[in-house]
Amino acid sequence: MYGGDDMFFLSSIMGDGATGAEDPAAYAPSADFFFQVVFVATAMSIVSGAVAERMKLWAFLAFAVVLTAFIYPMSGSWTWGGADVFGMFNLGAPVPEDAAADWMPAFRFSDFAGSGIVHMAGAAAALAGVLVLGARKGKYGADGRVNAIPGANLPLATLGTFILWMGWFGFNGGSVLATASVESANAVAVVFMNTNMAAAGGLVAALLLARVLFGKADLTMALNGALAGLVAITAEPSTPTPLQATLFGALGGILVVGSILALDKLKIDDPVGAISVHGVVGFLGLMLVPFTNPLTVDVAGGGTGGATFVGQLVGALTIFFWVFVTSLVVWLALKAIIGIRVTEEEEFEGVDMSECGLEAYPDFTTSRQN
Repeated sequence: MYGGDDMFFLSSIMGDGATGAEDPAAYAPSADFFFQVVFVATAMSIVSGAVAERMKLWAFLAFAVVLTAFIYPMSGSWTWGGADVFGMFNLGAPVPEDAAADWMPAFRFSDFAGSGIVHMAGAAAALAGVLVLGARKGKYGADGRVNAIPGANLPLATLGTFILWMGWFGFNGGSVLATASVESANAVAVVFMNTNMAAAGGLVAALLLARVLFGKADLTMALNGALAGLVAITAEPSTPTPLQATLFGALGGILVVGSILALDKLKIDDPVGAISVHGVVGFLGLMLVPFTNPLTVDVAGGGTGGATFVGQLVGALTIFFWVFVTSLVVWLALKAIIGIRVTEEEEFEGVDMSECGLEAYPDFTTSRQN
């Protein structure tokens, strides 16, 4: 992802976490590696929610190897790694000194903590998998009816959402990449504040919209609204005001409700709304960045920081199409070689026993094994 043969399998990292380079890094490369491990795991976990209840375990694990070892690091190298995209342009390149005369500033792309690089990428891989895998049995009727398949444990789902909410402070706050000075510690505090405000805004907005649409306070929509707010602010949590962060989160919460309903209309079966939360709202998060962190070009022609709407759009499309197309190829290959979907009987009984040999809920149900 970051290039250089000296980092292959972390071969140059010493026992003390340093690399031995002449210009030591501001933070340990081992810490950066672990940080990216968590990020790529997040991208892969998005896939797990979208393909739940009907995918073969080993097909999923095989895809996880390809996504984490190749697909994600490639798009990451074009953005956070600063490499060229197919030799055409460099999304992560510093703004050129002669910015006014150079075409590159128009393509300035910024993604602070991964609304696109992590979340939308995971959703693109999930979308490809869902299209190849197909919907769960009984989800869509022949008459076009969408049949709800309730979650097994909503209190546990709520707890999971709060765990994610808490973990997001590390996700976004850690992306400041430093806490050793007053300035960096204050920057982390701002990111914490805006992250929390966006989550709250997303939850409240989704809850209110669900009440209007369904006449009930739909818990699943509220939970996805909180996650949508978190995804929306992830692309740039350091520059908005708290009010802006709340509004951005609210936009994400509204959008995710509409997206979940729209995907069901299209018969794209996503049991947990992962594609909507991380993909659709991830794109929104990228496109909101220039509102609070625009590229600035001074009178001398030098550019400093920020992003442009064109750059954000180009970056988003690059990430989406790269991950979607490569994932689609891998899913189709897995389908042809080992198959990716369990049998109809296994799907009906639940894949816990057939895939893992254990019951997830032994106190409530028992699968009959032939």
